[in-house]
This record gives sequence, C-alpha cells and structure tokens, in this order.
Amino acid sequence: MTQRVLPLVVRIERATPPERTDALRAAAAAVLALLDDPRSAGEGEWASAVQEWERIGIRKVVRRARGSEWRRVLELPGLTAEVGTAEVRAHPPIPLDGWPKELSRLQVSGTELSDSAEPGPPGEVVLWVNPGLEMSAGKAMAQCGHAAQLAWWGSGPAERAAWREAGYATSVRTADPETWAELSGSGLPEVRDAGFTEIEPGSVTVIADTPWLREGGFRPAGWGPLRHT
Repeated sequence: MTQRVLPLVVRIERATPPERTDALRAAAAAVLALLDDPRSAGEGEWASAVQEWERIGIRKVVRRARGSEWRRVLELPGLTAEVGTAEVRAHPPIPLDGWPKELSRLQVSGTELSDSAEPGPPGEVVLWVNPGLEMSAGKAMAQCGHAAQLAWWGSGPAERAAWREAGYATSVRTADPETWAELSGSGLPEVRDAGFTEIEPGSVTVIADTPWLREGGFRPAGWGPLRHT
C-alpha cells in the first residue's frame, strides 16, 4: 500500500499576506470540501487515493505559493477554499515520493503569518489550539485540517448537511489554559501529532468542538476521540 500525503497550498502574495486565523480556517474548509466532493467517494476519480490515504494516516503538508506559482497550482486537480483574506487549495492525496513539479518546487518551511486584530466570538464549530505549543502557520494549518477531518468523521448526515450549507465554517482559537484543561480528555476529537516536524511526538495540537459532538451524537464504526497523524 502506498503511503500518501494530502498537499495544501496557501496563497501568500508578498504585499498582501493573509491573516493567520483566516489561513487556518481556510485550510480546514479546503480539507472538508475535498472530503465531501463526489470525486472523493464511490467510483470517483479521487476516491481510491483518498481511501488509501485515510487507511494509513491523514498526513498533510502545507506549502506556499504566489504569482505564477499560484496560477500553476490552480491548474492541478483540487479545490480552493476562500475564507476572509486567505485562499488555500487542497489537492487529492499523492504518494510521498510522487509530488508533481508544480508542488515540489514550492517552499514548505518558514510559513509565518500573523493576525492584525483579535478574532471575535467563536461560532458553532471551534478548533481549539493548544496554548502550550508554538507552531508555524503552516504546521497549525495542517493540524486544523486534521481536527476538522476528525469532526467530519464524527458527524452524522444532518450535521454534515448543515455544515456544508455553512460553507464548512469553523472558528479557530487558541485556548486559554483553563479551557484546554477542560477540553482535554473530554471525548471530543483530539489531534495527536506523529512528530514528523516541529513538535514532540504524541503532542495534542488541536481539539475540535461542536455542539453535536458534545451531545454524544453520531459515531462511525471504529471512530474514537483520539487519532494519531
């Protein structure tokens, strides 16, 4: 079985970089849009790659592009999510050693973004980031994509339909220590990192919080609150 990775590309123009929180939210929305696309299910053209990727792990790699690089990225199969100031494109999973040249030449490290203002009150779906970890914007984008995916797996048809209608919207917030302590071990989906980059293996990076998951709603077979990535 081929080990695969899901590429995410964030558009970062030199003069107009996106807000950090927008980029994290766009990464989550792009992942959900790809998972929910008909091409990712049944006999769809992406289905085999997605299923193989999910069986081994849900590793994601974030790269950045601008100008002509971004235009070349748009020519590849995938879906683009636009959230606020951010554009993020998710591509169907590819073999670790099979990156197309349009993606392999893009930078992967040093993706740093910031917010110009404090975000407002969170919405219905919140991705809580661990306050005790320092992550680059690229790393945090991948982790938020993981968390949104785990929440999607734990959602039933009605919840998915409502989330789809809302454009796969999420709020991303760094939890305060008290909130993080309450969330940890609560049974909500936790992303436990495999430790490939930046942080120690086994670190819990993001917890996904939705009303229906708090209420103990739908759980597919084999689903658990904890997933390694």
